[in-house]
Amino acid sequence: MARTRVRITPLLALSFSAALLLTATGCGGESDTSSSSSDADAAGKGTGPVVVATTSWEGAFAKAAGAEDVKVIVPESVQHAPDYDPKPSDLAAVADADFVLYAPFEPYAEKFKEAAGGDAELVEVNLDNDADKAKAEVTRLGKMFGTEDTAAEWITSFDTEYGKLQKDLKSAWPDGKAPTVVAQVFSAWSAKLAGAEVVGTYGPEAVTAEQLSDLSKRKPQLVLDNVHMTTGTVLPDSGARQVGIVNYPDKGMDLLTVYKNAAMTLQEAMNAS
Repeated sequence: MARTRVRITPLLALSFSAALLLTATGCGGESDTSSSSSDADAAGKGTGPVVVATTSWEGAFAKAAGAEDVKVIVPESVQHAPDYDPKPSDLAAVADADFVLYAPFEPYAEKFKEAAGGDAELVEVNLDNDADKAKAEVTRLGKMFGTEDTAAEWITSFDTEYGKLQKDLKSAWPDGKAPTVVAQVFSAWSAKLAGAEVVGTYGPEAVTAEQLSDLSKRKPQLVLDNVHMTTGTVLPDSGARQVGIVNYPDKGMDLLTVYKNAAMTLQEAMNAS
């Protein structure tokens, strides 16, 4: 159940007032985060905890775990979420939350920690779409939210759908053999989904000339790139087909769609090989 709402600290109150003033005068761009809210926000608040998530990725984990009232701070239009600069109204939203979900690699995490004060519970989320890790995280959040049953139901549904996707991808293997792939470290989960053989990884740091030479020698059939951190064609002269893998869900915050979209992209790439 959601805890009693907290009052905004004087500093946040001033920030919130400033945001309202900017809205009234038409200055400073958007001053609210309604465009980042889930459809559930528009339809009405749930009876569970109020969750503020920095991105749709954390938000999707929260929804899978059973949270209904989930507000996302970083707009979907921001391709590289860590580049986002929080507005005063974002910090005001954090102050009214029961749980604040963030990832340690997000540079604005400290700002949200300060805004939450001692009232909201700060939760560091392991943003990894590896199936086993994702299910473990959903289970953990469900226990925090008091929505264990809903989280368990989601995991059951996920296992069923994940199994179907794996079966479909296996049927698309070129010549009936598991494809060899090089994967960006945050896209390796999609190789597991496809049952592919990972012969090398790269990132998140820039790929050096020596690494490129080594990865090319491994003769991968596919390069699984991370569209949120892409640096262009990774192995341009290797003959490998590059596939863009998306980690973040859309504004609907349905985590399962990430796997479905990746499976569709991978199947198309394997069929074209």
